[in-house]
Amino acid sequence: MKRLAIARLGRSVGLKGEMRFFNLCDFPEQFQAGAVFESDRGDVKIERINLARGTIKLVGINSPEEAKKYTNAYLYSDESKTKEQIELGEDEYFWFDIIGLRLYEDGELLGRVVDIERLPAADYLVVVTDEALQKQKLPKRFLVPFLDKFIKDVDLERKVIEADGAKEILEAS
Repeated sequence: MKRLAIARLGRSVGLKGEMRFFNLCDFPEQFQAGAVFESDRGDVKIERINLARGTIKLVGINSPEEAKKYTNAYLYSDESKTKEQIELGEDEYFWFDIIGLRLYEDGELLGRVVDIERLPAADYLVVVTDEALQKQKLPKRFLVPFLDKFIKDVDLERKVIEADGAKEILEAS
């Protein structure tokens, strides 16, 4: 099962082992006292967390020296654990479910989603252009905003995204 980086620990803060906390996911509710996560330095358990201040205290880390061992460590989850813990609303998707889907417009395959870029205005699908379109001298990659204006349907079972206006974006890229 693929590990998903969901947070990063920063420098030590204060005298009791607290650290800076950088949330890398859309679901901060999973970070609660008692929650256990894999990290680059072994499993860790949250003693307390203050998302507003961006600080975290791990069980057993009680000094700045101990906390420094975790500086720049990542906290991980996996797909199954994430799906168990997080309840999505309508038209909400996990990024790991979107990556790999084929992007179509009016029945034409435009490409495959290989990543998602988070930009201030919206999340953007990073699409590798289908080889047939690349032969027409179109770019190898392009970005499509993950907005209702462009994304008409996401079918996880068929592994397909239906788009509108994405081909224009590709041709203008």
